[in-house]
Amino acid sequence: MSTDPDTALATLRFYTTPAHACSYLANHQAITLFADPGAEINTRTYTTLSAHGFRRSGAHIYRPHCQACKACVPVRVVVSKARYNRRQKRIWNKNQDLSVASLTPQLTDEYFDLYARYIAARHADGDMYPADRQQFQSFLVEGRAEARFVEFRLAGKLLAVAVIDELDDALSAIYTFFEPQQAQRSLGTHVVLWLIRETARQQKPWLYLGYWIRECQKMSYKTDYQPLEGYMDDRWISLPADTQ
Repeated sequence: MSTDPDTALATLRFYTTPAHACSYLANHQAITLFADPGAEINTRTYTTLSAHGFRRSGAHIYRPHCQACKACVPVRVVVSKARYNRRQKRIWNKNQDLSVASLTPQLTDEYFDLYARYIAARHADGDMYPADRQQFQSFLVEGRAEARFVEFRLAGKLLAVAVIDELDDALSAIYTFFEPQQAQRSLGTHVVLWLIRETARQQKPWLYLGYWIRECQKMSYKTDYQPLEGYMDDRWISLPADTQ
């Protein structure tokens, strides 16, 4: 494959899935576009795909390709201009006693036990419940050399793990799981705040937060992080905090 990302995209093959039930909107059918899973996609090309609205799940790089619905909007934080509200500042200050480490992804009993508790508490109504070790391995450990596990610990005890990809011009938040019995810490929010600061520290302009859907309440939190851009009609535009 060419080292030029635009040339690489022109030669990369893509495949679509048959229509299937949408995971986010009831009574909707979805179609997904996948980059060729057999292709050698380097970091430059993966970065370019991300800039065109693609995401990663395990080894698969994909984006929604629904013909009659444009509800899924890729979003990213413009980290150099990040603004924090009072609640976010309180959460940040509350969690300054946590230690942070970035490690190579792996499946351990400690990671899986936390993941299983998180899935049981937060997603017992979804297709990820009950948690499964093979699913953890294929979803979070396998996939890309750019991936990292960012640990958040309190006095040695694991409280949260952010799974991220380190792109050429961004960090991409793939998934986060955390201790459900520490609700007072708002760990999910703290992880995003840390990632915004870490992206800025690495002098990268964007933090990708995945897809945002206006009608999906579970995704409404993403517009709390400002300034936020959404990829719509093949370009990135500003999304105000009151978008929903």
